[in-house]
Amino acid sequence: MNSLSYFITCPKGIEILLAEELTQLGASAVKLSMAGVYAEGDLKFAYQTCLWSRLANRILYSLVKQSIDSSQALYDAVYAINWESHMAPDATLWIDFAGDCPGISNSQFGAQKVKDAIVDHLRDKTGQRPTIEKDQPDIRVNVHIQKGIAMISLDLSGESLHRRGYRVDAGVAPLKENLAAAILIRAGWPAICKTDTTFIDPMCGSGTFLIEAAMMSADIAPGLLRHYFGFQAWKQHDKELWQTLRQEALKRKQQGLECDLPDFRGYDADPRVMAHARNNIARAGLDEFISVTVKEIAKLTRPTHGSQQSGMIVVNPPYGERLNDAQTLQHLYQNFGERLLESFKGWRVAIFTGNPDLCKSMQLRPYKKYPMFNGTIACELLLFDITEEWEKRFKPKEVPIAEIVLPTLSQGAEMVANRLRKNNKKLENWLKHFDGNCYRVYDADIPEYAVAIDRYGDFCHIQEYAAPKTIDPEKAQARLDEAITAVQQVFEMPRNKIILKQRIKQKGKNQYQKLQHKQNFMEVNEEGAKLLVNLTDYLDTGLFLDHRPVRRMVREMSRSKRFLNLFCYTATATVHAAIGGARQSVSVDMSATYCDWAKRNLALNGFSDSLHKVIQADCLLWLQQNKLQFDVILLDPPTFSNSKRMDDVLDIQRDHVNLINLTMQSLSSDGVLIFSNNFRKFKLDPILLDKYDIEDIKAKSFDPDFARDEKLHHCWLIKHLQLAN
Repeated sequence: MNSLSYFITCPKGIEILLAEELTQLGASAVKLSMAGVYAEGDLKFAYQTCLWSRLANRILYSLVKQSIDSSQALYDAVYAINWESHMAPDATLWIDFAGDCPGISNSQFGAQKVKDAIVDHLRDKTGQRPTIEKDQPDIRVNVHIQKGIAMISLDLSGESLHRRGYRVDAGVAPLKENLAAAILIRAGWPAICKTDTTFIDPMCGSGTFLIEAAMMSADIAPGLLRHYFGFQAWKQHDKELWQTLRQEALKRKQQGLECDLPDFRGYDADPRVMAHARNNIARAGLDEFISVTVKEIAKLTRPTHGSQQSGMIVVNPPYGERLNDAQTLQHLYQNFGERLLESFKGWRVAIFTGNPDLCKSMQLRPYKKYPMFNGTIACELLLFDITEEWEKRFKPKEVPIAEIVLPTLSQGAEMVANRLRKNNKKLENWLKHFDGNCYRVYDADIPEYAVAIDRYGDFCHIQEYAAPKTIDPEKAQARLDEAITAVQQVFEMPRNKIILKQRIKQKGKNQYQKLQHKQNFMEVNEEGAKLLVNLTDYLDTGLFLDHRPVRRMVREMSRSKRFLNLFCYTATATVHAAIGGARQSVSVDMSATYCDWAKRNLALNGFSDSLHKVIQADCLLWLQQNKLQFDVILLDPPTFSNSKRMDDVLDIQRDHVNLINLTMQSLSSDGVLIFSNNFRKFKLDPILLDKYDIEDIKAKSFDPDFARDEKLHHCWLIKHLQLAN
């Protein structure tokens, strides 16, 4: 067969890559268009494209191209084609139609007109007519009208060529296979894969990047797994030529798989999509070469075995279409950037994203950007080389600290300053071993100066306990000013680094209101956990410092366990559980604000909501409906709650027996419940001692910075009685 004219379609944005690929496959007269490429070639070229193109969607063999000014003109043009030379009169048929012209305003009517012309032609010539079949028709006809020009073509590909045949199982919004291949080509994988290297997709989903990368490395034709092409029932199909080309491709595959291939590794936090990935990899026949593991970004490290000094990471992370999702993902991207700088120096990284701004959180700058599309979503492919120079160059510049002018201390301020120095001295040895930058330094040690003072990194957070009405307000204010100047003096701290709040008893709606709306979140460290605190907007900062030992217990207990955090607040304990190796976790709180905060804390440490769920719900109602069992549960309820979202009022002294009984129903037979609360007058009901194995661990639940006030909280370990020794 002589040279034929084709239009080969592809995803928008990769036309130039497709043109290069088609040229390598033997095309001539290659011309780029929107979402496709015009080319000429013989039948062998068409078959090679169906078999070997990693980028094309469809290969359309042009039958007629002519002006159309009405629906009748379209009918006449289609009818005039010698259809009996292309298809059996009783074959099945499907029409793909796009565009419009006078008399045709929708694709359904246009397709109907084309179908009528083909059916009428064959019936007039043979006395038989084809039938319509959408799924795997014998002949697929494509008609596209633009600016009065109709292109009538045979679709030799059948269904889109991006459907290789290996991906039956897919996660949410998976990348099409040919878009994934285009990303790999843009990232330079075809050259890199010829070296001793490793390929990692840390958010692999259904495994598309891994499979496409392995097929490139092993020289596997992407069309080999397909059982249906549009040319197979075409009358001009050359079966012998097709079988020859297919056998050549099978031979190349066998030879490719016998070579030393790169190490392919896929990770994802969601066990369900991991199962899909394994099935797809097995269906592609590559399970011997690709390994996939459930793993969070937090656990991402360079492989420890093998001789590779470099490799490639390719990832399509979530885009964050909603504001709250994007805020959470900022922290996940930040953690990803930290993992890259920590473990992958010398590696190339390709990130395909529909939200490039999120990548700024990684503190890395790409050396190359490519605009691309995922369907209708405008995206970018960002390429990075992770080197020592990148880390040094893009670390935030240190701002010179201005000279601090310290205030002169009054007699009262000097007294507070002396107590602060004394407390610091007591904490000195502990602080040498404490891996963190937030702790308490003063808590109303001098009764006249009734404030709590906490260090949060470079800041001091001062909470003033409201003075009794018998105290002169001016005198109370003067004492507060003296406490502030004492903090400035002892910690050599400018006034703008000191955050002041007044803690008074909150009633009704006041207990839920914000103090300010600055949204000034800052990151602090607590024993390897990165946590977000807000020192200005809320009465509490987002981190209860006195519960640090409880979080440490949770971390130590949670390895390979299922963890439940009730009244989770900002889920700081869940972060520790996840770092400690919790298999999965659920955190429940009624506040949407705290749930969003919790998700951000988890993301900041590289944990997604696949294994670590955050649920906004009334804890009591959630417990009543819960059917899951947990190995470690933290129950840290408020002393009193009458949120408008609750059907009833929670009073911890009155309701704790019922609450503990309800929680124990969700505790596994050998599990541990950690029950704590901050009601100073709280008394555990003795009835619980007869029902459960209970250990009072309050003495163990205070670090030295809170040892001065043993009534600050209460804490017990509770187990099912049958496990007692």
